[in-house]
Amino acid sequence: MTEQLMVDLETADMILSYGAETCTICFQCAQCSGNCPWNRVSHLDPRRMLHKARLGVADLEDEEWWMCATCRTCVDRCPMEVDIIGVMKAVRSLVVGYGAGRYPDSIRLALKSIAGAGNPAGESPDKRAEWSDKIDVPAFTPEMEVLYFSCCVPAYDAKVRRMATSLSRILQKLGISFGTLGAAEKCCGESARKCGNEELFSSLAAGNIETFKQAGVRKVIVSSPHCYWTFKNEYPEFGAEFEVLHYTQYLAQLVREGKLKLTKPVDKKVTYHDPCYMGRHSEIYDDPRFLLRSIPGIELVELANNREDSICCGGGGGRVWAETAKGERFSEIRIDQAMAVGAEILATCCPYCILMLDDSLLTQGCEEVLQIMDIAELVHEAIE
Repeated sequence: MTEQLMVDLETADMILSYGAETCTICFQCAQCSGNCPWNRVSHLDPRRMLHKARLGVADLEDEEWWMCATCRTCVDRCPMEVDIIGVMKAVRSLVVGYGAGRYPDSIRLALKSIAGAGNPAGESPDKRAEWSDKIDVPAFTPEMEVLYFSCCVPAYDAKVRRMATSLSRILQKLGISFGTLGAAEKCCGESARKCGNEELFSSLAAGNIETFKQAGVRKVIVSSPHCYWTFKNEYPEFGAEFEVLHYTQYLAQLVREGKLKLTKPVDKKVTYHDPCYMGRHSEIYDDPRFLLRSIPGIELVELANNREDSICCGGGGGRVWAETAKGERFSEIRIDQAMAVGAEILATCCPYCILMLDDSLLTQGCEEVLQIMDIAELVHEAIE
């Protein structure tokens, strides 16, 4: 029997006012549901969720609204160009901003930590520079060419710190004038905004922009595609005027200019995982592959799902802070695909992806035959 949904105009208007306006043009073709990566491992029906949002009958207690990893696959497949991520964020904003429903405790704790300490780990801001102090990365000064913004994950998570240290050592070997802002940096806020906490995001953006201005920052290099995306596309709303590059763009440029020479062979079979916020969100597909192909000895092979068709690691939209049961992790699919092409190294260039893939590598028992590496690690190995 077909479920009858009663329209709640007041709730519908509130959801639409939070940025879900485009759900009104959805004609229920179900391309979103058919392409959602959740339906490879479990079940999620974005088509039905859009319909509920439009009618104002979204169950704000239902965890389905927190399952979306904002991978953008649905948006790219939608013939009507509905901003499906915006709809998910609108419902979350109603829950977080008005306390109108319930959301996962792990996400609640991460948002509380960001608000209190400036990072989702809840660590002291003074600890943010510990990794950089150990390898003599200086504090940024206005005379420097580049500010390196590592992202909270490499700064506070020892398992992912290799991203920040590898890139910093490359820049040091090249004599690039760069530094960090250490304790003055705070989370970029991208995932906080996707989780619906607009007030927190606005505060973080305004604070970081003011810190950058006061420090004389003109160019920012980032390790995280999430930081890249929000600095480039959202911070200008708040007055940001600095240039931002993902580190793969910056290093690829240096290779093309002959300033970065990769001469030491890395004799490995490598495959590359396109992070969602590098690929579908930012359309950066070629620079990471150019860097990998520039390293002598690497045999680069593609995963079954690559470029625009890449499968999300599962960490976006705040999911990096959530608990996902074994067997329901998108990253497990990527490990399987890497094994299927005979790769020795699964390379990527996103802290969230590194975290998710590392975990799945261990839970699937593949750590003896496959290694997860950041592209910066491979580039660093290839420098004499």
